[in-house]
Amino acid sequence: MLARLSKYRWQYVMILPAVVLLFLFSYIPMAGIQVAFKDFHIGGTIWNSPWVGLENFSFLQDDQFWIVVKNTIWIALLKFIFGFPAPIILALLINEVRNNAFKRFVQSVSYLPHFFSWIVVAYILQSLLTLDGGLVNQLIVNMGGDPVFFLGSTEWFRPMIVASGLWKEVGWNTILYLAAITTIDPQLYEAAKVEGAGRLAQIRHITLPGMMPTIAIVLILSMPSLIAVGMDQIYPLMNPANQPVADVLDTYILRSGLQQGYFGMATAIGLLSSVISLILVLVTNQLARKFNGEGLW
Repeated sequence: MLARLSKYRWQYVMILPAVVLLFLFSYIPMAGIQVAFKDFHIGGTIWNSPWVGLENFSFLQDDQFWIVVKNTIWIALLKFIFGFPAPIILALLINEVRNNAFKRFVQSVSYLPHFFSWIVVAYILQSLLTLDGGLVNQLIVNMGGDPVFFLGSTEWFRPMIVASGLWKEVGWNTILYLAAITTIDPQLYEAAKVEGAGRLAQIRHITLPGMMPTIAIVLILSMPSLIAVGMDQIYPLMNPANQPVADVLDTYILRSGLQQGYFGMATAIGLLSSVISLILVLVTNQLARKFNGEGLW
C-alpha cells in the first residue's frame, strides 16, 4: 500500500483539490438532509430543531404535487426521447462529411450555443416568440395568420422547452460520440468495403457497435436529469399562463422552500427526488452491464 502511494504520489496530489472540493460541497452538505425530518424555521439551526418524523412528507397527499410530478415526467420523457438520440445522429452525420473544413464549421456552429446561459436563451426566445413584435409572430401575421401567444400557451410550452434544449446542447453532447468514433479501427471499414458493405451497413455494423460503450455510459449519467429536468431552463420561461404545464419538481421545491418557507417539505421532496435518481442510475447501470457488458462499475 505504501509503495503504491509512493509510486503514484504526484497523481494523488493532482486529484487532492478535487477530492477536497467534493467533500466540502457534496458530502458535508448532506447533513442538511435531516431537515426533511425536522420542523426547521429561520432563526433556528438544523441541530436544535425538533424532530417531526415523516410529517414533512405530507405533500404525497397533495393533488398539486402529483400534477407537478406529471409535468416533470412529461418533460423528462420528451427531452429524453428527442434529446438522447439527437447527438448520436448528429455525430453520425458529421462523421460522414468528407470536407474537413465544412465538418469543422458544422461542429463549431453546433456546439457554440452550449456556452450561452439559459437566461440568454430565454431572452432570445422571448424576442422571437413574444406576442407583440416577435419575429415569429410577425412572419405568421405577414402570411395571413393570427399571432400565437407562444410564451403563455400550455400547448407550446413543452415543444419550446425540448426544441431550445436540443438547439443549446446537441452539438456539445456530440463531441463525446465523435471522440468515440475516432477510436474505431479504420481497418474495419476497409474490410467492410472489400465485403461490399455500403455506408449504411458500415454505420450499422461498425460505427454504432463501436459507439455503444460511450452511449451506455452517457445513458447512465443522464438518468438523474430525468428527475431534474432543468430549472435553469424552465424557470425563466415560466409564467402564470403556462404554469399548469411548466411547474416541475425543481420549481415546486423552490417555491415551497424559499418563497413559502416550508423548508422541511422542500427538503423532503428533494430527498425523494435524489432517491429516485439513485434508483434510476443503479437500474440503468445494471441493464447496461447485462446487454452491453460494460457499465460505470
